[in-house]
Amino acid sequence: MAAVDEALLRLYPTRRWGEPDDARSFGAGVSAREGRALAATLARELKAATFYQPGAEDEYCDYVYVLCVGREPCLVRIREGAHLPELDGEPVREIYLRVCLSSMARMAGIQQVAMELDSIDGDVRFREITRDGVYDAPLMPRMQRLVAALPRFDILSVDFGDISAPPVGFDPGDYASRYGGEPDTANYLFYPQPSNLQTTAFLKFRSTSS
Repeated sequence: MAAVDEALLRLYPTRRWGEPDDARSFGAGVSAREGRALAATLARELKAATFYQPGAEDEYCDYVYVLCVGREPCLVRIREGAHLPELDGEPVREIYLRVCLSSMARMAGIQQVAMELDSIDGDVRFREITRDGVYDAPLMPRMQRLVAALPRFDILSVDFGDISAPPVGFDPGDYASRYGGEPDTANYLFYPQPSNLQTTAFLKFRSTSS
């Protein structure tokens, strides 16, 4: 946490959410090239399907998804536009470890993420449910190996449990009007949205059986 505190003070000299110092954050984090290299390394060492995903414009990180429960074609790919599987009335549920790679500091946070695909009244619904950490015991062996791989890339692993509260002495700015509540430390280093978030979308792709 000393490294986290130092990064916050360096990146946010005004101590106000939404006002990072662009000059101090430029090139200070994990690059896209390094993120793709990490994904390839994790695929070999964890013997799991991995997927690199750039962050959105308003996010301060990119992601690596590690499939832990499920099978290919994965829902990550389906969300990006791959063909839908035949549901046969049964929902599809997968569980991932999601590595958040900060573009502002050489830090990574790891979350447990569930993805679900089902059919409601003829519409195909996709849900992504994130948690502020990793909680399910079957995920722990892969998480430990994942954390062990990060130092080779000069990346510090940060426990989401330690960054899921507002930093002391910082001004939340207009966070409440945008997202509700106060920003956690994770919202300064990785992305603005709450760490425990469920997103729902209705997909328009055609099924593989059509």
